[in-house]
Amino acid sequence: MVRKLGLREGQVVVEYGYDDDVEEAVRQAAAAVSGAPLEADDYDGVVDVVLLWWRDGEGDLADELMDALTTMEEGGCIVLLTPGAGREDRVPAADVQDACTTCSMTASGAVNLGEWLGQRLVGRK
Repeated sequence: MVRKLGLREGQVVVEYGYDDDVEEAVRQAAAAVSGAPLEADDYDGVVDVVLLWWRDGEGDLADELMDALTTMEEGGCIVLLTPGAGREDRVPAADVQDACTTCSMTASGAVNLGEWLGQRLVGRK
């Protein structure tokens, strides 16, 4: 499933928003596909993919996306992971769309990843 979100072998993947509620299978699959461990949020190099776990109430999503864009290689993407149905911290789709519009990004359709939904966010061309 992570390949549908744009992850490929040889990419540098940094992870933001890790907490004890994340889907470990997604993290393991991302590391397996890229061929390297996920970089922690204090990584200061250029990255190909930002894996962003985001829950409702954590702040301004557009600000977080803009921060993530500053470390990304041209042609890179953000994989936005938000809680799925039935969770109190689910992020409304309108919030994701508003943040993407603010950041000049487009979102792919959501991919079900256990208790989380994944979307690939890329810059508009």
